[in-house]
Amino acid sequence: MKRLAPLLATAGLMATTVPLLAATQASAAPAEYLKQKPSWQRCSPDLPASYECATIKVPLDYRRPTGPTIDLALSRMKSENPAKRHGVMLSNPGGPGGSGLDMPLMMNEAMPKDVRDQYDLIGFDPRGVGASSPVSCGLTEEEQNFLRPYRPESFPSDVDWARTVADKCQEKAGAVLPHITTRNTARDMDAIRTVLGERKISYVGYSYGTYLGSVYTQMFPDRTDRFVLDSGVDPQRIWRGMLQIWASEAEPAFTRWTGWAAERSGEYRLGDTPKAVSDTFWGLVARADREPIEFEGLKLTGDDIRGARALFFYPAQATPVVVALKAAAEGTPQPDPSSVADVKRLITTGSAAGPAPKPATGRTPEPPADNGTAVFLSVVCGDTGNWPRYTEQYERDAAKDKARYPLYGDFVSNVMPCAFWQRPVEAATPMRTKANVLTVQNEWDSQTPLASGVGLHRALKGSRMVLVAGGEGHGVYLADPNSCANAPVNDYLTTGRLPAGNVTCQNPPAAPQQRESLTPQKPLPIPAGPGRF
Repeated sequence: MKRLAPLLATAGLMATTVPLLAATQASAAPAEYLKQKPSWQRCSPDLPASYECATIKVPLDYRRPTGPTIDLALSRMKSENPAKRHGVMLSNPGGPGGSGLDMPLMMNEAMPKDVRDQYDLIGFDPRGVGASSPVSCGLTEEEQNFLRPYRPESFPSDVDWARTVADKCQEKAGAVLPHITTRNTARDMDAIRTVLGERKISYVGYSYGTYLGSVYTQMFPDRTDRFVLDSGVDPQRIWRGMLQIWASEAEPAFTRWTGWAAERSGEYRLGDTPKAVSDTFWGLVARADREPIEFEGLKLTGDDIRGARALFFYPAQATPVVVALKAAAEGTPQPDPSSVADVKRLITTGSAAGPAPKPATGRTPEPPADNGTAVFLSVVCGDTGNWPRYTEQYERDAAKDKARYPLYGDFVSNVMPCAFWQRPVEAATPMRTKANVLTVQNEWDSQTPLASGVGLHRALKGSRMVLVAGGEGHGVYLADPNSCANAPVNDYLTTGRLPAGNVTCQNPPAAPQQRESLTPQKPLPIPAGPGRF
C-alpha cells in the first residue's frame, strides 16, 4: 500500500478498506427524431432470439437539426423479470471506436441474476462506428500506426505521415469527422433514452466509455441514474495527456517488474537484483538497436521491444517474454517452445490481455478496415483544441520525454495527425456538476493507469471509487469474475446506493495456472491493444 498512499490520500480513498475480498448547451435531439419507435428484430438467426437489433436516425450536427442525418445501430436484451425491472442500462466497451452492439450478449452472460433482472440491456455502436454510419479515412495499415518512436533522423517523415493522415481524413470524410465527438455521442445516448421512453438511463462504461459516461453526467445530470465507470480516463488529461500517461506510469510498472523477476532469479536468470534485471533488459534494447534480434520470423529493434511497455504491468507475463528475447539474442533454444506463439503475439501487440473478441452482432457488411482508427482520431483530435499546432513542440517534447521516461516517453509525445486536424466545433466538457456515480479501478492497469482513474474520481464530485489494490488488467467489473470489486458494484447496481466511502480491496490469491497465464481470458470486449482506451 506504500505506493497507493499518496494518490489515495489526495482522492479520499483511504475511507474504507475491505480485506481480501459543458462549454455549450446540451442540445438534445429535436422532437421529430424523438418520436421514432425502434423496429426491433432478431439480430441474427445464429444468435439468441432475445437479442434484438434496431436502427434510429439522429442529426449529424445537433446545431442543424434539419440537416444531414446518420444511423445509430442499437441492440437490446430485455429483462426477463418485469416485476423487478428498474430501467435500461446502456454500455460502452471503450475505444474510442469500439463496437458496443454485442455488449448486451456479453453482460447477459456475466452479470448476476439479481442485477440482470433489473435492466433491459441496451447496446449501441457509437456514431461513426461499425453499423452506425461507419466512417473511413481510406488509411493503409501502416498509416494507422500512430505510436511512433522519436529519432531525429526520422522526425521529418513522421511529420509527413501525420500531415498525410490528416489530409486524407479531411478529403474523404471532412464533412462528417468534426461531428464524431464525445459530446455528440452523449447526445446520441440521450436520444436513445428518449426513443425508448425512459426518464433516466443507467450505464456501464469501460476505459474511453468512462469519459463518455462522465460527459453524459455533466450534459444531462437529471437523466443520469446508476452509472459505473470502470478503468477511468482522467477528464483533465484528454487527450494528449492520456497518451502521455502511458509513458509516465510505465516506469513504476517496470520497476515493479524488475523486483518481481529478481526475486525469481533462480528460475528466470535475468539478474538477482532489480538493477541487474533492468540492465539485462536495457542491454537487449541496445543489442537490438545495433542489430535486430531475430525471433520467430521477426526482426525486432530496440524500439519494437520498448513498444511492448504494456507487458510490464503483468510481471508474470513479461518475464517469459524477456527470457525468450534474451535466448533469441544469444542464439540459444527457446526455454519454453510451447509458449513461443504467445510470446510472439505479446511482443508484437504489446498486450498481455489478448485481442478483444470480435463482435458477434450478426450485422453485415463489415465496416471499413480503418474504421476504428478514423473514429479514434476524430474523437481524440476533435474533442479538445489543446493539441500543439507547431511540429517543433512535438519534437522538443518527444526528445525530453524519451530521456525522462525511457521505456515509452517518445512514443506518446511524438507528432500526431491532431497537429493538422480541423479545429474542434465546440469546447471540451467541464466537470462541474455533482455526479453520484461509482468508479472502479485496478491498481496495475496499463491503458488507464491508477493516476488516471484517481483523476476521474477526483473530477466527478460526489463519486465513490472502488480500487483493487494489486489488481492487474484493463477492465474490472465482469471482466474478472473473481475481482473483489464485483460485490460493491453489484450492490450499487441493485440498490442504487453508493458505498458510504471509497473502497479499497484485494483479490484472493490466483491459482498458479491463472497467475502465470500469458493470455488471461476476459468475457467482455474491452479493447486490449497498446493504442486504445
